Amino acid sequence: MKFETLMLQTLFSACLLICLLAMGAMLTTHVNVAKVADSDAPVAATTN
Repeated sequence: MKFETLMLQTLFSACLLICLLAMGAMLTTHVNVAKVADSDAPVAATTN
């Protein structure tokens, strides 16, 4: 029983760490709007 509990706690910790790293990367990424708007696709509005 101890081994299963340890494995589940380790899996939970690893999943939580991966989720936090992914969310942190999404929140701290800065996208340059001008570069995205340089494509040939029509854009409704661009802001600085």
